[in-house]
Amino acid sequence: MSRPAKALIDLNALRHNVALAKGLSPHSSTMAIVKANAYGHGVVPVARAIKDMVSAFGVACIEEALELREAGIKKPICLLEGAFCSDEIAAAAENDFWLSVVSREQLQVLLAARLSRPVKAWLWVDSGMHRLGIRPEEVVDSYAALSNTGNVADGVVLATHFACADELQNDFTHQQLLRLKTGMVGLPEQPRVSLSLANSAALMAWPECRADWNRPGIMLYGSPPFSVHHPEAEKLLPVMTLTSSVIALREVPVGESVGYAARWHASRPSRIATVAIGYGDGYPVHAPDGTPVLVKGQRCPLVGRVSMDMITVDVTHLSDVAVGDEVVLWGKGLSVNEVAASAGTISYELLARMPRRVPRSYSE
Repeated sequence: MSRPAKALIDLNALRHNVALAKGLSPHSSTMAIVKANAYGHGVVPVARAIKDMVSAFGVACIEEALELREAGIKKPICLLEGAFCSDEIAAAAENDFWLSVVSREQLQVLLAARLSRPVKAWLWVDSGMHRLGIRPEEVVDSYAALSNTGNVADGVVLATHFACADELQNDFTHQQLLRLKTGMVGLPEQPRVSLSLANSAALMAWPECRADWNRPGIMLYGSPPFSVHHPEAEKLLPVMTLTSSVIALREVPVGESVGYAARWHASRPSRIATVAIGYGDGYPVHAPDGTPVLVKGQRCPLVGRVSMDMITVDVTHLSDVAVGDEVVLWGKGLSVNEVAASAGTISYELLARMPRRVPRSYSE
């Protein structure tokens, strides 16, 4: 017997979402973003499931890239934040990783490096998010420097990242595009510069951002990046379903409390189910009373504070709940976005922070 908390990963749903991303921009190449353990879904099984559908993978650091190489993934892997030290540039060349250049400092280190073979470079432009990237007015000189060094092969991809693509009424995405295009004035017309612009939100909602390379992330895992309805987002299928079971039932009289700090009190004679899931399993500790949970497919409210290993759910309105019944915390039938919104966070955090303590079970 084992603890019932499990993350069920539907690889067919994953492939469906990848196909949707590719279909939105059929003439583009797709870089699947699999950083943070594929947003908590398990990077190696995810990469193996979609390696024949995508052109490259994107990760945050060299440790993530090496994990994929060691698992036999041969597709190109891009280090999205570049090299954190000069040794990583050499390691990128040895392992055929694509290398992002996100600052003048990284540019100078790459130009000065002694490499066993050249790397493919992605030059990132800060078009307004103000995290990483060179300034638009530095694009022409930086692009020329990378194009003319023996340390870079196969051309340079010019990339940027959007701050507000998930806000459908916010015009800042257009402003960022204009800043990028202004910075590109003076680049050579031949060969044509390869561009990468769109993350999940931009890919779905901003057609003008679909370029040579798209970088879908959260949409691959079935979570819409928008807080409002969008027709393309409605086509996504949830990949992770977090499940557990009822492990205890008790009757709670009127006025009695449940859980730490006695936050919730019964306003009627109540039947409370204890479920084997908690913040130690990635369930949000800040989830308030009323956060939806599915018990035997029926919506029930969370009551009482989330514990490390358990939550409590009001099942008074259900007549046939028993110990061992299945509970769905998010996934099929209950959007992770809804749970995240209840807890004052976003689906990215809930998925990416899924701990290894919760076993993943993969289905085709």
